[in-house]
Amino acid sequence: MELLGIHHAAIICSDYARSKHFYSNVLKLKVINEHFRAARNSYKLDLAMPDGSQIELFSFDGAPVRASYPEAQGLRHLAFKVKNVAQAKLYLESQNITVEEIRVDEITGKKFTFFADPDNLPLELYEV
Repeated sequence: MELLGIHHAAIICSDYARSKHFYSNVLKLKVINEHFRAARNSYKLDLAMPDGSQIELFSFDGAPVRASYPEAQGLRHLAFKVKNVAQAKLYLESQNITVEEIRVDEITGKKFTFFADPDNLPLELYEV
């Protein structure tokens, strides 16, 4: 077996319209498909990243809140590659998104910062 990369990350949101706006308009991910699954009263939105990877955004009635702070076991955060962290930070702040101060990875020397989606899921910007 040879893993070729990450195909998608799946996110369950609490407010579908708010999260759809955040991921498609604020983060500017391209909508590939959007389906309402009546039997589950659930939306599934497929969003494309420029490198071909995807985010699947789901809504499920009654889904429990994810523990992000304090950090819990499991998936810690989702990191996005950007060319310029400082510019990306300024853009997000212009969209009224709170962004942490830029730090430098002590191992790679690369700049990074964190912000959160509408459900407080930790998201990272990592300069490549």
